[in-house]
Amino acid sequence: MPTGYRQAQKFLEALLSNGSREELTRRLEPRAGSAVANGCAKILRSGTTSFESLNRRWDLLQCRNEVRETLADEISFAQMDCYQRNIEHFIGTVKVPLGIAGPLRVNGLFAGGDYLVPLATTEAALVASYSRGAQAITEAGGCSALLLNEGVSRAPGFAFRNLREAGNFVSWAILQLDAFKLVAESTTNHGKLIDMHVTVEGNHVYLRFEFTTGDAAGQNMVTIATEAICHHILNHAPIQPQYHFVEANLSGDKKASVQSFVSVRGKKVTAEIVIPADLLAKRLHTCAEAMTNYWRMSAMGGVLSGTIGVQGHYANGLAALYLACGQDVACVAESAVGVTRFEIVNGTDLYAAVTLPNLIVGTVGGGTGLPSQHACLEILGMAGAGYAQAFAELCAALALAGELSITAALSTGEFARAHRKLARGRKAL
Repeated sequence: MPTGYRQAQKFLEALLSNGSREELTRRLEPRAGSAVANGCAKILRSGTTSFESLNRRWDLLQCRNEVRETLADEISFAQMDCYQRNIEHFIGTVKVPLGIAGPLRVNGLFAGGDYLVPLATTEAALVASYSRGAQAITEAGGCSALLLNEGVSRAPGFAFRNLREAGNFVSWAILQLDAFKLVAESTTNHGKLIDMHVTVEGNHVYLRFEFTTGDAAGQNMVTIATEAICHHILNHAPIQPQYHFVEANLSGDKKASVQSFVSVRGKKVTAEIVIPADLLAKRLHTCAEAMTNYWRMSAMGGVLSGTIGVQGHYANGLAALYLACGQDVACVAESAVGVTRFEIVNGTDLYAAVTLPNLIVGTVGGGTGLPSQHACLEILGMAGAGYAQAFAELCAALALAGELSITAALSTGEFARAHRKLARGRKAL
């Protein structure tokens, strides 16, 4: 990761203005001494949700009472047991502003109807922007949304002494899929092993297992199932690896990857809409020509900058929806990958489509059962089992709403004006 010569020189000069090289070097040296407090280790080993352990942690923090009362308020205190499976060293909850965008009409295989979408964010203008796009979609009759594929992967890696051993291991492993399925599915009532991909790099072998995970996002599910397969391999493989890891960074977990972009990780969904010219003018203050002109230039900008996929800001809406509805927000790193496309149709109307191949979402497990997050899923009518596929289609529809709104704002010069009005124009609390 190179830094320009002039920039590096200016940064060094700024550092040296506050001390000599020797002083700066001393700041980076390890420092011996005790931890923050003598009781730190005992506190970290204590239970997650007991009143006593909560009090000990707050005693360690030595914060003002106002700080404690803000984070460990009465409701958080009363609901403390709800968080036992979701957090360690619990001290309270963080409140994030929650708004609703919509109505958003979705005509999908699994999601159908008009939705008011809960979005949790600290970014002014975000909810307003998605709501504007959602209303345009709804007035146009709703977007079509289609779940295309499903599959959550986990990729263990195995190291051998040489390529010959690796090859012999592969020749055995590729005949074991049925046995691997039995082992994996013995660990879960909902997960199914559906495929295995083999990658050989020198004396390393990667086995990328692909699972369906029912209504759960499935990250923990596939890890536990894959670990069971690894144990089976160690007990039955004719060629033993020198060592192995349950995940060798080939699955694409929580990172954007070309592999996931061209296949699937989680749920792959596409959504489309045709918006008539009069509705473009009325709701988005633009026209199809301006929208496609912007899309064409931004697509080339994405190519020139080396992005995986070409889209405006999937991460904004997905992060806000994930946070509100108890999804693993870190998965936005891979979920916010995809392609947006705009075309002029019927002379003056706009065709818009989005495709997202990496939606890691669920409506059971993880954070979906927490009080606030479960309530947000109830707002959508998607709380509990049976709704994960519908939720994925809703994600694509929301992304489409956001792409329409931001592209319209950029194509008409309203983008900066909206942020100035909705963010800077407000008085600080």
